[in-house]
Amino acid sequence: MSSSKSWYAVYTKPRWEKKVHRLLEEKNIESYCPLNKVTKKWSDRMKTVEEPLFKSYVFVRTTVAEQTQVRMTQGVVNFVYWLGKPAVVRNHEIEVIRKFLNEYENVTASPIDLQPKSKVKIRQGIFMDKDATVIKVQGNKVQVIIESIGYSMVAFVKKSNVEVNS
Repeated sequence: MSSSKSWYAVYTKPRWEKKVHRLLEEKNIESYCPLNKVTKKWSDRMKTVEEPLFKSYVFVRTTVAEQTQVRMTQGVVNFVYWLGKPAVVRNHEIEVIRKFLNEYENVTASPIDLQPKSKVKIRQGIFMDKDATVIKVQGNKVQVIIESIGYSMVAFVKKSNVEVNS
């Protein structure tokens, strides 16, 4: 087993993000619950509160050997999986989230909504870094058309392997 630590995302029970973060820290497991400063308005006052940026997610930096200890933490449902294993989150992505939240308030995070005709770039596989156009979305797969070498090729690609072109 690997003894190096990596970041992972874990699912939590709804509205348990802060509690899970605290419980993991009590076990001396490094965790990160990105909090967003949001101004709430009540009938008699305005107040800035901190809410989790990602609903039902907390990030943990742990070894493979410590993953059982994370799973046994109250409020943790399970790790987020990718290709049958807990998905590793790159250090760079955690740092980007930290810097973004330090700089901005009232941030919103929402999943990418892929629609037919969306322009995307393929991030992995034989067509890596190729531009494509979404034809159809089916579950966690996207049917894209790749125009290359004068031919149009149509392929099904996992949603997680495409990013929306800006």
